Amino acid sequence: MMRRTSGLQNGVARFARVWSVVSASLLLATAGWSQSLTWLGTLPGGSRSYASGVSADGSVVVGRAFNAAGQARAFRWQNGVMQDLGTLGGGWSGAWGVSADGSVVVGEAGNAAGQARAFRWQNGVMQDLGTLGGDWSEAYGVSADGSVVVGVAGNAAGAYRAFRWQNGVMQDLGTLGGDRSEARGVSADGSVVVGWAVNAAGQARAFRWQNGVMQDLGTLPGGSESDAYGVSADGSVVVGYAYNAAGQSRAFRWQNGVMQDLGTLGGANSWAYGVSADGSVVVGNAQNAAGRYRAFRWTAAGGMEDLNITYASLLTSGSYLSNARAISPDGRYIVGEGYNATTGRGEAFLLDTGTTRRDGDVNGDGCVDDADLLQVLFAFGNTGANLPEDLNGDNTVDDADLLEVLFNFGSGC
Repeated sequence: MMRRTSGLQNGVARFARVWSVVSASLLLATAGWSQSLTWLGTLPGGSRSYASGVSADGSVVVGRAFNAAGQARAFRWQNGVMQDLGTLGGGWSGAWGVSADGSVVVGEAGNAAGQARAFRWQNGVMQDLGTLGGDWSEAYGVSADGSVVVGVAGNAAGAYRAFRWQNGVMQDLGTLGGDRSEARGVSADGSVVVGWAVNAAGQARAFRWQNGVMQDLGTLPGGSESDAYGVSADGSVVVGYAYNAAGQSRAFRWQNGVMQDLGTLGGANSWAYGVSADGSVVVGNAQNAAGRYRAFRWTAAGGMEDLNITYASLLTSGSYLSNARAISPDGRYIVGEGYNATTGRGEAFLLDTGTTRRDGDVNGDGCVDDADLLQVLFAFGNTGANLPEDLNGDNTVDDADLLEVLFNFGSGC
């Protein structure tokens, strides 16, 4: 009786071949994980641009750019083309978030009365999301499917409050006992919202909101204030910045009630803005020893690294990455702003790191070992989106994924 070869048997056979030719395959694997840095330019005649969001596959980037008239405009970049998303009748706009597939963009835009309004853009139409009874609002985050939007809006009393918008309804998320709050990020399914809110003592604190309850995430030891900007796909990991006892701003990663100081690049201050879907990779900006602000990436295994050093080969002389504002769910793509020496101006950038967030750590335990190798072997040949064993993000578990585990074997252990 014929038996179908199992995924494990296929994987073992492949592993034997891969191991025997691993050295010869290194160049091919490196080519498959090619790294690149793309400067996104500006709108025609404009002087500057900033990137603030990226789609899951890295093909769409959103942010703010200036046009020839010096007006700030929300943009959506795809296939080398920067599209001006327009306004709500006013003279300015800015995009701060994008859905996983890149089809929905959120941000703020001026209306005909000169008021800032939160917007949701899709299929060429910019929708005004309204307010909480006041005359202004701004949107900062959007769920993976684009159905939930979060931000800040003025209420009838003139105070500003964090909101969660869905199906045409804008919900006031309240505060921590004070009079102000602002939502910055939202989980993939839209159920968890993060941002900052004032407590009864008048201090601004990072919050995590879920099921109608706003949780104060505290501060770093000795500090008084904090602010949250990003959240993992399941809402369990929150990133932002908090002040320490010395009054320095430090990027933090919060999980299970513990706020971790992520350090700096040798200077005094740092800020975290984005986090991968599984919460393992954090991006932001930090001061280096010379006091200059530089884009960073943080992992448990590698700590905080200066992207300008890690990817120095991609930068022309005089160019630098000053801030990393967002990261794709798999950790492969990073966007932000920097200085492009070739054009002599500040520009939005798209960095393709060439590998996914784990660098061989399939199960996310911080150690690339036998367990990761076996997981890839068992899944060998599987196809589909968002497979944990698909380390290079090509929707197939194959030789390239085995090689990534092998090349990183033992790291973090």
